[in-house]
Amino acid sequence: IMSKKIAEGTSALVLDVKTGSGAFMSDPKRAEELARTMVSLGQRAGVKTRALVTAMDVPLGLTAGNALEVRESIEVLAGGGPSDVVELTLLLAREMLDAAGVKPLKDPETALKDGSAMDKWRAMISAQGGNPDTPLPEAREKLLISAEKSGTISSMDALKVGVAAWRLGAGRAKQGEALQLGAGIEIHAKPGTQVTKGQPIFTLHTDKPELFARAEESLNGAVEYDSNYQRLPLVLERIG
Repeated sequence: IMSKKIAEGTSALVLDVKTGSGAFMSDPKRAEELARTMVSLGQRAGVKTRALVTAMDVPLGLTAGNALEVRESIEVLAGGGPSDVVELTLLLAREMLDAAGVKPLKDPETALKDGSAMDKWRAMISAQGGNPDTPLPEAREKLLISAEKSGTISSMDALKVGVAAWRLGAGRAKQGEALQLGAGIEIHAKPGTQVTKGQPIFTLHTDKPELFARAEESLNGAVEYDSNYQRLPLVLERIG
């Protein structure tokens, strides 16, 4: 990762290093060690580098899957979207502006709310020959997963959700394998939410209904119910 970024000739770099069950480095201490190593590599190469170690103990946002996540990102650009995605987006944007020494005409939060962030995204897509109004792919089949009991959701295993999305066709088992761009998972209730038995928790999306069974297996035990809700803070460490 660092060799590629340094070779691009970038002058400033902000890294989002994930930790928690759904991250490459699930142990926060190892994630911090990785972040410090990457920051050191960048700085030694003359790149202004800093890192945020951020939580991935529960899924970020309300979707997992290619087109589903793009849709959610567009919602954020339009001034909406899940609060945790908005919060992290603003943190990273402000860090990048500061690292690059750029004094913006407006704060990133204002840019999201007044529509100028969306205008810039549409202009970038058009400049590359794309059409920002092209409909996103949608899966042909859906399956609703409901709460097994009433209570407060205390945890949601990001790794189990990620594996389920992969099994629905959102990821590859090996290089070159075709993706289902519309496949993935919508999340209707996250940790801290009080639910009743039978209330929707997930909607699974795929073109191949025979994939539902294995995805459901991955979600066994993904959601736990307890009145004591605790999770990692969104940002655990800022380095550099």
